[in-house]
Amino acid sequence: MKVIGISASPKGEKSQTRRLVAAVLEGARSTGADITLIDLCDLTVKYCTACGNCYAKGECIHDDDFAMVFEKMMEADGIVFGSPNYIDSITAQLKTLFDRMADSIHCQYFTGKYGCAVCTAGGSNADAVAAYMNQTLLHLGATTVGAVGLNFLGNPDAILPAEKQAKELGRKLADAIRTKWKDPAQAKVQAERREYFKRLVMMNKDLWTHEYDHWKGLEGR
Repeated sequence: MKVIGISASPKGEKSQTRRLVAAVLEGARSTGADITLIDLCDLTVKYCTACGNCYAKGECIHDDDFAMVFEKMMEADGIVFGSPNYIDSITAQLKTLFDRMADSIHCQYFTGKYGCAVCTAGGSNADAVAAYMNQTLLHLGATTVGAVGLNFLGNPDAILPAEKQAKELGRKLADAIRTKWKDPAQAKVQAERREYFKRLVMMNKDLWTHEYDHWKGLEGR
């Protein structure tokens, strides 16, 4: 069982968001998972240009660190996203990563994977930002198991109970992977998403040849 955590805070090892991502990973590790932590802000991920090359060829025009991060996500059974709240949203670095994954959404590459999210905020809306990250995981085809949103509200000690929640979330993530847990509500959305994107790709099969080959190869499975 492999679980990867991606922290999108620019504060590196001083980041409270990173601390929560690490706690989720520790919870998963305690039940037998192999874990990997990536500080996204240490890497170079360039902006998507909407050129469509990934749709047509399955390749990106950029030569940067995205390919490495994506490979590790594809190798993982569980994925943890973490970001501080920057004006009621994720950091630009994580949004840039998400924008580079349009091909992954079209092809539903995260089908069968599991994930969760953590967010920290000085004041408010940490839960909403964590929910957005989980929604992105669902769009990619993954099943989400929960989130931890921490609003400090001037109390630095609030990290301590949040860490405990994050470790429990990591154990829950590992258990979902191990048992292949299914959530009927998410399964319904996933089925609808798969059908929608399959139809979309078929409608553009002359342009999006890579994605067309992907869906044709899944027929009958």
